[in-house]
Amino acid sequence: MPKNKKEKTEDKVEEKEESEELEEDVEEDSGEVEEKKEARSKDKDNMVSLTDKFRENPWVVSTLVLGVIIIILLVGNFSMTGGAVGVAKPEDVQAKVLSFVNSQVDEPVEWVSTNFKNGLYEIVVNYQGREIPIYATSDGQNLVQGVTPIDQLMQAAESQDPAQTAQPTAVPKSDKPLVELFVMSMCPYGTQAEKGIIPALEALGDKIDFKLRFVSYAMHGKEEIDQNTVQYCIQKNEPAKSYSYLRCYLEETGSDKWASCLNTAKIDKTKLNTCISAADTEFKINELFNDKSTWSGGSYPQYNVDKELNTQYGVQGSPTLVINGVVSNAGRDSASYLAGICAAFNTAPEECSTALSSTAPAPGFGWEATAAADTAAQCG
Repeated sequence: MPKNKKEKTEDKVEEKEESEELEEDVEEDSGEVEEKKEARSKDKDNMVSLTDKFRENPWVVSTLVLGVIIIILLVGNFSMTGGAVGVAKPEDVQAKVLSFVNSQVDEPVEWVSTNFKNGLYEIVVNYQGREIPIYATSDGQNLVQGVTPIDQLMQAAESQDPAQTAQPTAVPKSDKPLVELFVMSMCPYGTQAEKGIIPALEALGDKIDFKLRFVSYAMHGKEEIDQNTVQYCIQKNEPAKSYSYLRCYLEETGSDKWASCLNTAKIDKTKLNTCISAADTEFKINELFNDKSTWSGGSYPQYNVDKELNTQYGVQGSPTLVINGVVSNAGRDSASYLAGICAAFNTAPEECSTALSSTAPAPGFGWEATAAADTAAQCG
């Protein structure tokens, strides 16, 4: 039946309203799109360009795509459906990993294959012409940096040529080597180095010139600063008693224990206190500690007893071993320290044949525990 004039008017009103609603929806959608674009732009600005890193360091790609990502939790709304409990469907893990990886780089990666091996998903991707395996946990929630079979590691260790192991740094030779160990007195790696080097120092005696030095900032509070100054003054006033005090000091932590070490080493306390006061005045030790505006990076108070030498050698942390003016990478066991120092003699004395332990002491206080002779670990 034909519509009358009133009905036609109502239809036009409805069409107009629908058109206005549609326009509003489009505007809202457009606004949401712009917001999302802006958010993505901000994320991209804040994110380090891994592609640039790949171009600067191509070797990074061979370990793990997005080499800087070692272990990262993938947060999302992944739904595990089907399969065993705790094991996600391969296509879901694959999609999740690819989505994440592609969100982090400008050039997309290409999927090659997906396999389930030894409890992990292996997703192989092609990036800039290289096939790179990415490993994810079975639930698809975590990325794992590479997988090396234990048997392969054992075979590599058994076949390793001792001649290929790291050798002490080549240092200038002299008749009486100058050996300087820079530490923070309460740094666990500094105390590890001291425990390792003392037997070598005692074996060589006056055949070398040894100086215990201090890093130009402290990381373990006022107690460390005070202890630094105690050790500085003992070495300055009564160097023959320095090793005795250090052996006692390194046994265990605690101010009461360390105070008793002064008696054990028979330190002249009057001389010690006079030296501590003079050092405080000369190097502004307490003044710098109390003025936080002078702290290194705003976090660590300066300790400038050996500041010039820190700068000269480029000391970065505790411990740092310097032999005849060159930073040495000698291991932290006594045998390695002895070998590193003896390599600096023009003619090595018979003391260099002394048999010392090749097992490194553990970081921290106490003489009994042992650890790997890792020369890289430092405070700083």
